[in-house]
Amino acid sequence: MPPGPDGPQTPGRLRPPGLALLLAEARGLLELNASLLLSPVLMRALKGDGHPVLALPGFLASDLSMAPMRRYLSELGYEAHAWRMGRNFGGLGRMRDSLRARLAEIHAASGRKVSLVGWSLGGIYARDLALQAPDMVRNVITLGSPFANDIRATNATRLYEMMSGERVEDFAELRAAIAGDLPVPATSIYSRADGIVNWRTCLLRPSDRAENIEVHLASHIGLGVNPAALWAVADRLAQPEGEFWPFDRAGPFAVAYAPPEQAVSA
Repeated sequence: MPPGPDGPQTPGRLRPPGLALLLAEARGLLELNASLLLSPVLMRALKGDGHPVLALPGFLASDLSMAPMRRYLSELGYEAHAWRMGRNFGGLGRMRDSLRARLAEIHAASGRKVSLVGWSLGGIYARDLALQAPDMVRNVITLGSPFANDIRATNATRLYEMMSGERVEDFAELRAAIAGDLPVPATSIYSRADGIVNWRTCLLRPSDRAENIEVHLASHIGLGVNPAALWAVADRLAQPEGEFWPFDRAGPFAVAYAPPEQAVSA
């Protein structure tokens, strides 16, 4: 495995989240309800400049899972797009051409670079797209995406391999590239309370255009509808093209974020 923000990792070092966290994933519905109740606050986020945003769903999810995210971004002034590929049954190698074609379609129609927001497996796709076509990608934001360190440390690994027909060890060179630095600004939003993936698998290497944002107590299933996560996504998308500034953890959801110095600590 490639080295990550926690230092060199050895295969098998990390474990999937325990049963208690897995069972607690049911709180995702509460996170959705919280976002609905706090929608007036969420609409105080920085407004968008109209550039296109492609929302990529997680494993076994469809565009329906990203509908609240797309609606929120549309209301902020972005041109939010669904992936239009049905349910995400996985397969990094199999999906690459279709994903690039969808990105190219949106880029050609808008004449602008596209920001990518990917939830879980969708975030892995997003990082791969940025490597394939940096000239078409403006920004990458991942939500609970296990792209780094010991990527087997999830409670969905066996199901993924069964449904996709692909082992997580396949495409080793490609996966190492996805775990590395991207040619575009990147943000990884994650939670240590994630019951599906080990949070350490979500950590990118911080730089002057890459940052980790930890959301306290968020679930994996609820991360894409969590109000603090949505606020962070809106803030990251509002950056002018080609610019990157550190996420400001002040504001209405300040209590929900870990300090930046804790974002890569074990």
